[in-house]
Amino acid sequence: MSRLSSKVPYDVVVVGGGIIGLVTAWRAAQRGLRTAVVDPAPGGGAAQVAAGMLAAVTELHYGEETLLALNLASAARYPAFAAELTEASGEELGYRSCGTLSVALDADDRAHLREVHALQERSGLSSEWLSGRECRRLEPMLAPGVRGGLRADDDHQIDPRRLAKALVIACERAGAEFHRQWADRVTVVRDRTAGVVLADGTGLVADQVVLAGGSRSGLLAGLPEDVVPPVRPVKGQVLRLRVPAAYAPFLQRTVRAVVRGSDVYLVPRENGELVIGATSEEQGYDTTVTAGGVYELLRDAHELIPGITELPLVETIAGLRPGSPDNGPLLGPTVLPGLLLATGHYRNGVLLTPVTGDAMAHVLTTGELPEEARPFTPKRFGARQEQTV
Repeated sequence: MSRLSSKVPYDVVVVGGGIIGLVTAWRAAQRGLRTAVVDPAPGGGAAQVAAGMLAAVTELHYGEETLLALNLASAARYPAFAAELTEASGEELGYRSCGTLSVALDADDRAHLREVHALQERSGLSSEWLSGRECRRLEPMLAPGVRGGLRADDDHQIDPRRLAKALVIACERAGAEFHRQWADRVTVVRDRTAGVVLADGTGLVADQVVLAGGSRSGLLAGLPEDVVPPVRPVKGQVLRLRVPAAYAPFLQRTVRAVVRGSDVYLVPRENGELVIGATSEEQGYDTTVTAGGVYELLRDAHELIPGITELPLVETIAGLRPGSPDNGPLLGPTVLPGLLLATGHYRNGVLLTPVTGDAMAHVLTTGELPEEARPFTPKRFGARQEQTV
C-alpha cells in the first residue's frame, strides 16, 4: 500500500524531468497550478545528448507539412522564450541565430538538395541556393569537393544542456516541487487518473498527470492498454570536440549534409565546443557508444570538414529520441480522464519546447488544446481510442 506524501493534492504531476516535462511544469506553475515533477535526475535525458539545432527549415521532410506548422510556430516564439527563461533563471542558454548551411558532396547529393530546396520553397520557407564556391566563401573549412548548398538563415541553435539547467531553476523559482526518484505506476480510481506512486511507495495525489518521460513514457505501470503512448526509442550517438583558440573561428554556422545516405551535422558553439551527430538506430533502450558509430560520424564529418581531425575529441555519448508513428509529438488529453501526454517529439524536442510548454499549460488550465496543437492529440492513434471517446 502506498503512503501519501501530502494531504493536499497537486493540481498537476509531471512524470519526466527532461526539457519537455520541465517546460510543462514551469508553465503550469506560472499559471498558479500546484505542480510536481517526478524524475530522479531532472534536466537529464535526451537534452544531455541533443545538439540543439532549431531547424524548422532544414528538418523539413516530405509528408510532414502539418508538423512544419508546429515547428514554425515554436521557432517564432524562441527569441522571447529564451529571453524570458534567461531572466527567470539567471542562466545563459547559448541561443544563437547563426543559420544553417546544408551542402552536397556529389552530383546525386546536389540533385537531392535541389529537390529539398523546391520543397522548402513550396512550403513558403526561406532558403538560398549557393554554388560550391559560395559555400566555401561562407565556411572556408569546407572540403574543396562541395558541389553546392542551401543557406537557411532562419534556422538557429541553443545549448540543450544549458536550457535544461535553466528550466530546473525556473521551475523551482516558480514553485514547482521535485520528487527525485522514478515513478512506479499511475493510480486510477473510478476510471480516472488520481496520481502516481513513486518507487519508494510514496503516493502523490493529483488532479491531472502528464506523462513526459520521452521514449520511456509507455513503460509506466498502471496505464490502461488503450492509453499507452505509441513511442519508441531511437538511438542517437553524438561526439563533442573542442576548437582550440588557435583554430577559431572554425565554423560560423551549423553545417549539415547527407553522406552515404546518412545525415550528419556539425554544430559550433560560442564556447568553442563542436557537436557532431547523429546516428539514427533502432536498437531499443541501448545507449552504448559503439566504435562503429563514432567511426561513421568522424568519417562523414571529415568528408565535409577535413580539418576536424586536428581537434581534440572530448566526449562520446548516446541518447534516445522518443519516436512516434508519424514523427509528430503527442500533446494533450488521452481517453483516460486526468491523464495527458507530452511526448513523442522525436527529432524536434528542443525546437518544440516553447510551443509545447504553452500548449500544455493551456490545456491543463482550460481543458482544451490550442489550435496549433490540435493535430497532435494522442487520440489520433488507434481506432480503439477513437471509439472510446
